[in-house]
Amino acid sequence: MTNKEFKKLKDDLWLAANKLRADSDLKSNDYSPPVLGIIFLKFADIKYSKFEKEILAEYDKKKGTRLEEPVEKIAIEKCGLYIPDKSRYEYLKELSADKEIDKALIAAMKGIEKYVTSLKDTLPKDEFFGITRKGQTLLKQLLKLFSTIPDDSEGDLLGKIYEFFLEKFGLDEAQKGGEFFTPTSVVNLMVEYIEPYHGKIFDPACGSGGMFVQSNNFINRHHLTKGNISPISVYGQEKTLQTVNLAKMNLAINGLRGEIKRGDSYAEDLYDSFGKFDFVMANPPFNVKEVNEDTVKNQKRFTEFGFPKSKTKKKKGGVVNIPNANYLWISLFATSLSEKGKAALVMANSASDAGHSEYDIRKTLVRKGLINAMLTLPSNMFSTVTLPATLWFFDREKQIGDFEKHKNKIEILFVDTRNVYHQIDRAHREFTAEQLQNLATIKRLQKGDRKFFIELVHSHYTQAFDKLPVLHDTLKQAAGQLQTQLTAFTGWCKAQKPNKEQKEITDKEKLFEKLTALEVADTKPVLMQLQNAIAAFDAYSNKYSATKIEASNEQQHALLKQCETVLHNYLLMKKELEKNYREYEKLHKLADDNLKAKDDKAWKELNRPKEIRLLLDKLNEYSNTQKNNNYEDEEKSPVYFIKMAEWLQQRFPLAQYEDVTGLCKLASIADIEDQDYSLNPGRYVGVVIEEDGLTEEEFEETLIGYNKELSTLNNESNDIENLIVNNFKLLFQDENS
Repeated sequence: MTNKEFKKLKDDLWLAANKLRADSDLKSNDYSPPVLGIIFLKFADIKYSKFEKEILAEYDKKKGTRLEEPVEKIAIEKCGLYIPDKSRYEYLKELSADKEIDKALIAAMKGIEKYVTSLKDTLPKDEFFGITRKGQTLLKQLLKLFSTIPDDSEGDLLGKIYEFFLEKFGLDEAQKGGEFFTPTSVVNLMVEYIEPYHGKIFDPACGSGGMFVQSNNFINRHHLTKGNISPISVYGQEKTLQTVNLAKMNLAINGLRGEIKRGDSYAEDLYDSFGKFDFVMANPPFNVKEVNEDTVKNQKRFTEFGFPKSKTKKKKGGVVNIPNANYLWISLFATSLSEKGKAALVMANSASDAGHSEYDIRKTLVRKGLINAMLTLPSNMFSTVTLPATLWFFDREKQIGDFEKHKNKIEILFVDTRNVYHQIDRAHREFTAEQLQNLATIKRLQKGDRKFFIELVHSHYTQAFDKLPVLHDTLKQAAGQLQTQLTAFTGWCKAQKPNKEQKEITDKEKLFEKLTALEVADTKPVLMQLQNAIAAFDAYSNKYSATKIEASNEQQHALLKQCETVLHNYLLMKKELEKNYREYEKLHKLADDNLKAKDDKAWKELNRPKEIRLLLDKLNEYSNTQKNNNYEDEEKSPVYFIKMAEWLQQRFPLAQYEDVTGLCKLASIADIEDQDYSLNPGRYVGVVIEEDGLTEEEFEETLIGYNKELSTLNNESNDIENLIVNNFKLLFQDENS
């Protein structure tokens, strides 16, 4: 689903929510179940439709033979779902408003649950009665509304939609530290770091199941699935029934095998998790207060590496409470791993430096060699919580027994991504797909995977040069049209015979003087450079081989050098062209307001500056150095992709891992001991003073501009001061006279 389609889907959802609020008796926290139930039906129908021909073909093939099977059994085997006729979305959508649509929807849900046992007692049913107090019309409208969801929808859309509901409705649950939904870009980064492509995956705070879905998407991206069956089994635990049901729906839509159970992860070990799972991933609630010590103190999964004790033994009502549950979650992750297991969790930044008994647990985990990476996230990545967060990564295979004997094997990769993000709006950030892959490359390089680096740089350049011809042609068109319009406009101006009043205005504004001085920037040299760069990329592509690391890296750096020169010249040229256009636009408006006659046919035949503006806007769209905040389709800017390649090549010029100030540091046990076992990445990676990106000429021009602006403001200030003094004198002169 494209950004444009997803934006429309969210707008439709909000429209639906407003309908619910206006036309039903539901409370705010009851809005989502019936709406999400209808969305589930639509998504389930989409998925089933993709397999329907294959299902029916196999059914017909086996029909009448001793191998004959019920169609529902074949459907479950092939896509994990069977949708009976009266549960199909089109059937429900076509029901007239005078029918009992609420009962039909309940029957549809029961029809699916009958065959998909993992969804038994999960789908919303009685909730539909709440929105039919005033009749069936609203349900009819909702079914029609969500029928607009594109048939190619896939992925973790249910989770995204649920996050959207939490954010829009401001539910109390939304403030519990990302308990329900972790942003997709964060989950993707976790997945890229631990690569959960097989085995059993556990999430003890699974929310809507987003971790599982993104793990499955990772498998699909890397073509690791054999047939229609995912190579992973998922096991989730969540304490809230509504969220458990949502997770089950999410798994069913995405064809994932496994279980989601309702339970309190502190008190209930529903999967006997100690040493059991190949991968553990979660975004547990941060800084939970007042966990009963008696509930957890006798569970090995929480005590294997130490126990977070209360700083005081003072009891409240006879109960000793643990003041902060962060290290209970950290211990649970470490103890749930099998011998080669890996884990990734989201945790509050404060846990990286926590003291007292938490310090002892952290020190033990480090000295056991279990923690292999720490990554600080930018702020405002979560729409439901503003706390800064850090990703913790564990690798049980790296665990050591004798610290003194094997301590030199202990290494932790620290990564600080606080300056790597895409600003969606004032309050929200995310990683773009390209930023995410760049950050994943750090871990790949640290593991010695140089081929991944070369392939990613190549991918960035390929996307850039696929789009660069459009930029070249748009620049040529914009400059050409500006020159054509300026020539025609100049000819028109010279043909005019202004009257006295018009002449006074044009002389005052120096129209003819400015018009004579205005010259369109010569774009030919830059256009030639762009053509040469495209030819250079074609030559590079013909030689490219991801297995020839050194040669490819050298060629990519040569390409980068050429791109940097071209981009520098192009961006200066574009800036000059914009300046030319603005001057032309001002002169055109001046003539339009003061020089043209009422019925001037020659004027009407002139093209308008707006046509050039549209081309320049398109040029800007293809010249963004960062993701466009308002983009609706996929990213179009070749400049952006070149900058993504440049980001990697500048930081890892040899196509191999190295410490980068302000970004990453591979710390030894000696480094960690020097920092007294703090796991705050900022302590290790250091700080880099970012350059402003301006050339010497641009900096000088900017500084001169600031100085002129200051002089103007000073003059205005003096004028205002003199005006006040004069008015003051006049005021008292009037009183004295």
